Amino acid sequence: MPSRREPRPLSPALERLHLVWDLLILVLVTINLALLLFDSLFLLGPLNDAFAAIAPDLHAAYDQHIHANFIAIDLLFVAVFVLDVLLGWAAAIAERRYHRWFFYPFVHWYDVLGCIPVGGFRLLRVLRVVSLLIHLQRLGLVDMRRWRLYAIYAKYYNIFFEELSDRVAIRLLSNIQEQLRANDSLSTRLVEQVIRPRKQQLIHEITRRLEEMAGNAYTRNRQETMRYVSSLVGRTVAESQEIRHLRRLPMGNLVARGMESSLRELACRLVDEAMEGLRSPEFTALVERLADSGFDTWLQVDEHTDRVTEQVLVDMLELLKEQVAVKQWRRRYD
Repeated sequence: MPSRREPRPLSPALERLHLVWDLLILVLVTINLALLLFDSLFLLGPLNDAFAAIAPDLHAAYDQHIHANFIAIDLLFVAVFVLDVLLGWAAAIAERRYHRWFFYPFVHWYDVLGCIPVGGFRLLRVLRVVSLLIHLQRLGLVDMRRWRLYAIYAKYYNIFFEELSDRVAIRLLSNIQEQLRANDSLSTRLVEQVIRPRKQQLIHEITRRLEEMAGNAYTRNRQETMRYVSSLVGRTVAESQEIRHLRRLPMGNLVARGMESSLRELACRLVDEAMEGLRSPEFTALVERLADSGFDTWLQVDEHTDRVTEQVLVDMLELLKEQVAVKQWRRRYD
């Protein structure tokens, strides 16, 4: 497969030439559109009569020299626009602007169709003005964002597309809810098609998280755990009847304190050893066996499970619909 050719960089002189030509085309398209609009209004009887009453000489000159030759005048503009398309196509080929030489008329379809001197296609020349203004915006020569007209356009553009996207999203979520309600085996499908094929990965992840959770919790709270174990041993020894009898014997109190100290140390060491054992391969294998043995039981699906799963998903989608229905543009423009 041939690699994509990189566009050729332009010299400063060519960049200035492109800029001058774009500005010229922008002016000509603007004049042409203004002329098209004015001549369309000129054809309306009431406006024509009002124009004749206000400026009879100007009306007569326009009618005789421009309106009578309007098609020829428009064809002169079209000739310039066709030349612009051909020059732009040649420049795109020379500069390797697109992946294939024939891409230009498809990318600039509005320029090509706007050259057709027929009513509906003439309106596409507006898109040429827009594209030229966007090009000048990218070059930093104009800043349309400061224009009041652009602010009005941006406001209603955002409102239109937000309303459109919201309606599409709500319709899509409603369709999903209907499909969930119409499906009698949603939980079964979730288990068989989503969860069960990933059984071993899920068991491994559950085991890893349990080990991390227990190990991190013990590391952070080791001192508190040791104090709790020591107090528990001390309370158990104090409540033991055998220890109470031992304390009544000669030297029994000393022996009881020694036994209590030994039991405290033994219990704390057992807890330490048990928590350290959480990181051992043997404990990992044990937890994975326990998780594996309970996994199938956890995945058992009945009619109640199906209803619960369906209702949870439907309620979640309903919350999403409520959130999507909030008109964010009112908050921005109020």
